[in-house]
Amino acid sequence: MKKTKIHNEYIMASASGNILWNAISTASGLQSWFADKVDIQHKLCTFQWGKNETRQATIAYMHPGSSIRFKWKDEEESGCYFELKLVQNELTNVLMLEVTDFAEPGEEDEQKELWDLQIETLKRVYGA
Repeated sequence: MKKTKIHNEYIMASASGNILWNAISTASGLQSWFADKVDIQHKLCTFQWGKNETRQATIAYMHPGSSIRFKWKDEEESGCYFELKLVQNELTNVLMLEVTDFAEPGEEDEQKELWDLQIETLKRVYGA
């Protein structure tokens, strides 16, 4: 069955765009909130959680200072990725982090909860 695209928006009220960009686009930034260990060599990213779980992704797209899109190397379904995008709301001037990901049918709520927990950690680490 085809995966479902999910899109979440998070208010990052008190963090600067530059700090958040480093948090979502560098190995040390991602390691502080997304995975236990992160290594980026050219466009190949290796993420490790605990001692046993490791996944690799390629950076499929990057717009410096704004968005980064990763594609899991073990993803079998074409067109699936996860993207982290910083957006400044023009009306309120509030910085938002938009997360786009894909979930198996029936697992959308669990995927959203996982991102909620990850972004909670990001906010705590970076004071967003």
